[in-house]
Amino acid sequence: MVGGLYAGPPVRGAEAAGDGGAAPGSRVSVTVNGDRHTVTIDNRTSLLDLLREHLGLTGSKKGCDAGACGACTVLVDGRRVNSCLTLAVGLDGTEVTTVEGLARGDELHPLQQAFIDQDAFQCGYCTPGQIMSGVACVQEGRTGSPEEIREWMSGNICRCGCYVKIVRAVEQAAHGK
Repeated sequence: MVGGLYAGPPVRGAEAAGDGGAAPGSRVSVTVNGDRHTVTIDNRTSLLDLLREHLGLTGSKKGCDAGACGACTVLVDGRRVNSCLTLAVGLDGTEVTTVEGLARGDELHPLQQAFIDQDAFQCGYCTPGQIMSGVACVQEGRTGSPEEIREWMSGNICRCGCYVKIVRAVEQAAHGK
């Protein structure tokens, strides 16, 4: 236990001088879904782990933990990132948007509503990452055709195979179709 945070077992030979083997930590201030959070974290903490384990925001999923599936996609300063590959310590002063931050009160974000309208999910595990990537796709203007949407959403895997409906949902959110 370091500063109230479990640091896990130390890597052999990685002890920092004079701290009894505790992992180095840093204080980070980040705005998540409009709320400012200042936390002290282990320098190895990913953005995904910060969101899920420290802030209790479990919408972003840990699918592969290697940046290959997109289930952990969030927006950092408006740009999509794989939160499992992003070190939280490097995000001081940034704004992070997760799927929990899209709706405004009881009003769903247009892409969240489009996912419902188009029945663009089955098991739902990839849905938060798909929605966050789709939001970025729309914001980036990458919705000119179904082919363009598929290309720009290709970093997000849906094991249930809902790709056609996901593309339709992104089209609906972008063009009101």
